[in-house]
Amino acid sequence: MHTDLVAALDIGGTKIAGALVDSNGTLLVRAQRPTPARESGEKVMGAVGDVLAELTASPLWGRASAVGIGSAGPVDATAGTVSPVNVPGWRDFPLVARVSEAAGGLPVELVGDGVAMTAAEHWLGAARGYDNALCMVVSTGVGGGLVLGGMLRPGPSGNAGHIGHISVDLDGDPCPCGSRGCVERIASGPNIARRALDGGWRPGPDGDASAAAVAASARAGDPVAVASFERAAQALAAGIAATATLVEIDIAVIGGGVAGAGDVLFAPLRRALRRYATLSFVQQLTVAPAVMGNDAGLVGAAAAAFSARVGADGVVPV
Repeated sequence: MHTDLVAALDIGGTKIAGALVDSNGTLLVRAQRPTPARESGEKVMGAVGDVLAELTASPLWGRASAVGIGSAGPVDATAGTVSPVNVPGWRDFPLVARVSEAAGGLPVELVGDGVAMTAAEHWLGAARGYDNALCMVVSTGVGGGLVLGGMLRPGPSGNAGHIGHISVDLDGDPCPCGSRGCVERIASGPNIARRALDGGWRPGPDGDASAAAVAASARAGDPVAVASFERAAQALAAGIAATATLVEIDIAVIGGGVAGAGDVLFAPLRRALRRYATLSFVQQLTVAPAVMGNDAGLVGAAAAAFSARVGADGVVPV
């Protein structure tokens, strides 16, 4: 029997996606359910089970050798548990054990969603060919992951590279994580919109008050909208520069909904990065948009599953 496929799960607060993925990163079979995020933990697991049931019903299932999971976090890869902030019914939920049971005992690899996105971009995306990379998701929250020495480094718990909770404003606004002035508190989509609204920006006739609407106003030259994105870019630049100084990355890849703002975000980000990344060994740092899109979570989860199980040193080859 050929075992040249893996199953992949991408679990977030809005949807639970699954796929059977081959060794080229091609998604051969897909399944998806909405996440019943406000219901009980067992209801959420039921949706995961439905996705897995659809995959196991495929004639290709017999070729699957493992399951990879990229989940909203925090995750604990050592314990095999997840506690997503946006899924209150899951606190220390034994996701690895439950998925392995539903998948007929296949081995399961668990990483955070930011780490999964990083694995995807390093395998097939914008970070391909780079041995040292930071990849980020800037959306409702801000997450990330690291590739160092050509290896995905998820850390012992699967959360390494979580740049969103680096503090870049020591006396800044309180963050839901308990700290202050976190990158996420400044640069996430909802906080870009919040800052714009606080500064006097108002949505158009359609009432859209999202970061995408702020970006549209910034493109049209609205100074408050421009300032909100410049502040977000400054926070991202400070976090990226700190990470680059610490571990010597060559590229920072940025994906997620906020990255869809294009030059509204990337132009001030690159300007700010020149002010923060000043040491000689980080001055050539490249910043690039992610290219894997909505499939990044599934492709990254598959990459984790194809790799060796996470060892005590928290290293996954991709």
